[in-house]
Amino acid sequence: MTEEPGATEEPGPASGPGPAAGPGGALLVVGDVITDIVVRPAGPLAVGTDTAASIRRLPGGAGANVACWAAQRGCADVRLLGRVGADTADRHERELLAAGVRPRLVADEEVPTGTVVCLVDAGASAERTFLTDSGASLRLAAGDWTDTLLDGVGWLHLSGYLLFSAPSRALVTVASGAARARAVPVSLDPASAGFLAELGADRFLSLVDGLDVLLPNRDEALLLTGLPRAADAAAELSRRVPLVVVKLGADGALVARDGAVRAHVPAVPTAPLDTTGAGDAFTGAFLAALLSGADPEEAAARGCRAGAAAVGQVGGRPSATAEVPRQS
Repeated sequence: MTEEPGATEEPGPASGPGPAAGPGGALLVVGDVITDIVVRPAGPLAVGTDTAASIRRLPGGAGANVACWAAQRGCADVRLLGRVGADTADRHERELLAAGVRPRLVADEEVPTGTVVCLVDAGASAERTFLTDSGASLRLAAGDWTDTLLDGVGWLHLSGYLLFSAPSRALVTVASGAARARAVPVSLDPASAGFLAELGADRFLSLVDGLDVLLPNRDEALLLTGLPRAADAAAELSRRVPLVVVKLGADGALVARDGAVRAHVPAVPTAPLDTTGAGDAFTGAFLAALLSGADPEEAAARGCRAGAAAVGQVGGRPSATAEVPRQS
């Protein structure tokens, strides 16, 4: 439901935590809700003139994507706190509800919903480059939080984009503290190597002190540690965070605990069409699996399958036909 800035009304579980919340309780995601403009040029960009391209406007945002993939991968009760422009609040709410997510969207009357232009490489890698206007998502703040958001919640996930503005950093502190007071585990995905470099590794690590699970990709893990190898970075980070899962794209994922890599989970081979949201898909499926009782290695395997499904479609959220790819 959309709310006015600073509102504290909370919809609460429809029938208490109950069976609908799953054995591990509900998943609450706090993070960004964005409009994605996905651009797939037909070939190299022709500077100063036209380049034919496929252009689509799609719902996105790392936090929202994670929530949608968690719901699509079997988490029965997924909730999302985010901030959007008032002009598009109803549309984003409808899209989230249709994806099986229960949104609490704060409607910002002053700043529009964030927009990201995703430039997808026409080559075989389908790698993406982002041009980001975070918009209202940067204004998600501690005043948008209420501890009743944790009622019936078994896991809190924070989008790393929250760390890139002062109001949202304050929200991270408040939400994390409230979760710890209720013994609710907290996870975070660093979200952006570019923004992370601006913030600084030391500052990032101090802000996430006390985190239960960290889910960086390869570039983010290397940046946070200054180490050249993903396995060494995963091991080093797991000395600070109890469980670290490093997403390696086509190379799968590393699961690290207690200063050592415990598993290398292979990826599911697939032909990529658009890598936008692949890491979000991994994270959503991984968290859904943990909440269902899976161990971290099995959860990472499910994350890899979701990531493979994500790169086979255009856009960062699951399509109606996003099936789980099977290993041959």
